[in-house]
Amino acid sequence: QAVPVSELPMKVYEAALNTGPDSSCGLATAGFRTAKYLTEEWHQHNYAQYHQAFADRDGSERCRHESQSLAACTAALAQRTQEDSTTKLGQRLQDTHFWKAELQREIEDLTAETDLLAAQKVRLERALDATEVPYTIATDNLQCRERRQPADLVRDQVETELLKEVELIRNVQELLKRTLMQAVNQMQLNRDHKQICEMDWSDKVETYNIDDKCGRYNNQSTNIQFHPSSSKFEESASTPETWAKFSHDNIYRAERERLASINLRLLIDNILHDTAEDLHLQCAAVDEAFAKRCEEMEDAKHKLEHHLKKTLKEIGDQENNIAALKQAIKDKEAPLKVAQTRLYDRSFRPNVELCRDPAQFRLISEVEELTESIESLKQKLLEAEQSLRNLEDTRMSLEKEIAVKSNSIFIDRQKCMAHRTRYPVVLKLAGYQ
Repeated sequence: QAVPVSELPMKVYEAALNTGPDSSCGLATAGFRTAKYLTEEWHQHNYAQYHQAFADRDGSERCRHESQSLAACTAALAQRTQEDSTTKLGQRLQDTHFWKAELQREIEDLTAETDLLAAQKVRLERALDATEVPYTIATDNLQCRERRQPADLVRDQVETELLKEVELIRNVQELLKRTLMQAVNQMQLNRDHKQICEMDWSDKVETYNIDDKCGRYNNQSTNIQFHPSSSKFEESASTPETWAKFSHDNIYRAERERLASINLRLLIDNILHDTAEDLHLQCAAVDEAFAKRCEEMEDAKHKLEHHLKKTLKEIGDQENNIAALKQAIKDKEAPLKVAQTRLYDRSFRPNVELCRDPAQFRLISEVEELTESIESLKQKLLEAEQSLRNLEDTRMSLEKEIAVKSNSIFIDRQKCMAHRTRYPVVLKLAGYQ
């Protein structure tokens, strides 16, 4: 087997290549040379060159085929990978669009619900303001009725109903204030969850735009470039499960608050309806008590006036009776004087003539009868005068009672009942006006 040229000794190798000090070039090397190849070695050398060239060509051809195959495979793989990535981006766009649409719907629902709750809050504020008028009316009625005279200054049914009305209005005001505070807190919760959903929606919009832009990139795009450090996972990156759960939880909490807001609106509507109805029922009870009390006082006043009229007539009759009694007493003075004068004059009869005759007995009995009649008349005069004084006292008492009743009727009818005509209507108490 021929030895390759590159493995020959240095001297022989240089001679074969016609180089070195023993080469045939130059005048100094003219003549015969001692380091010449053999014919077999020459053929072997040529064969080695042929073989080396064939091996290199074969390796190169094999490398070309492998390179072409690898290039085709990588090109196909790159295309498939890019198409798959584009498909995945499209699916991701659909998922993002779904959650974005759900968030947007929830945001719109929360906004509409918050506006409705704000309207209910305005109704609560109006209803709370409207209760000030009934409270002022009721307290003013109580204060006015304190100016009744002692005879009529009683704790009647009207006062009981007025105190119930004041207590009811206070309870209604406290209930409306608590409900108003709940509405304010619920509106704040609605806005907070709406803001959370808006932030999530904003992130979804930005992500959708980014993924949409990424999905539109292709190999012919002019705004693509190398980013070697981009192919890594961020430490704070979420998983698809946590990503979907985040939006789901936001929507769930927002829906929960929205349902709570709906229930609160229904509660507010029921509260306003019930409180307005209760206030008007109590107002009707107070008005009815006022009407009944005024009727009772009118009846009592009429009876007092009737008795006063009779008392005045009786006073007149008694005064005439007293005058008649005085005249009767005066009329008895002359007969008494006559009888006493007769007795006095007869007491001067002389001696035996001073006799207890029937005339004497009759004159004495006459004086006794007249004296007894005068005493009886005087006693009756005293009784008549006392009766007249009693009648005068009764007249003054009746006139005072009539004045008290008139004052009470004026307070209840002209002050209280007239003031109660300003009582708000049901719609205003319900917060609609």
